[in-house]
Amino acid sequence: MNNPWDLMRELASIQERMNRVWAREYDRGAGQHEDVTSRGHWLPPVDIYENDQQELVLGAELPGLRREDIDVTVEHNVLTLRGERRRDDRVPDSHYHRAERAYGSFSRSFTLPATIDGHQVRADYRDGMLTVTLPLRVDARPRQIQVEVQD
Repeated sequence: MNNPWDLMRELASIQERMNRVWAREYDRGAGQHEDVTSRGHWLPPVDIYENDQQELVLGAELPGLRREDIDVTVEHNVLTLRGERRRDDRVPDSHYHRAERAYGSFSRSFTLPATIDGHQVRADYRDGMLTVTLPLRVDARPRQIQVEVQD
């Protein structure tokens, strides 16, 4: 009988191969026939969760970007992250042996729930991680109702 870990490794290998196939299809569909060294579009991974203060928090991995390369806007209940990761121009293409990181511009938009106060959004960028905090509107926050006892 096969070791279950061998099966898991094989499944992971198949998934990795499929991800490469789909990535190539995505590149073709977007008109990108160039190698990853000159690819112009990428999407930073994002986590969205609720913190203890009942705020939505969006965390986006943006390694290698400077503050001036990042734009965060809220308009009509849509949060948009835009930016650009620039390649180091000091290294000529001919000197690369392998280049896997994507460069160029990105844009991601998220529709916000109506309970978010778009005027109180905060953004912090530290160690390659953008954290956007989206507080609830005051009237959307839960409040404790005092129960009165009638005699």
